[in-house]
Amino acid sequence: MAKAKITVKRNGPYRVEDPEGTIELVDADGSRYDLTGKPAYSLCRCGGSVNKPFCDGTHTRIGFQAAEAAVRAELGREQGKPVENNPSSSSPAKG
Repeated sequence: MAKAKITVKRNGPYRVEDPEGTIELVDADGSRYDLTGKPAYSLCRCGGSVNKPFCDGTHTRIGFQAAEAAVRAELGREQGKPVENNPSSSSPAKG
C-alpha cells in the first residue's frame, strides 16, 4: 500500500503524491475537486495562481519566497521553544 505524501517545495507549491487516490480535496463550501486520474498534483502556496487551489507556476514569476522548514521536535524543545503549527493571524494559512 503506497502512502500519500505531501512535499513542501522550496519557494514553490505543496506537491501532493497520492497514488491510491485516498486524499479528498474540498473547497470552503465542502465541494470536492475532481482528482480523477491525478496521482500527483501541486497546490498553490503563493496565492497568485489563477487556477487555485492548484499551482500554475506563478510563484516563479512573482519571486515568491517561503521561510518555513521542518524543525525536529527535539531541537525545538532543547532550545526551550514550543514546537507547534499555529499560523499568525496575518498569515495566508490562517483560515
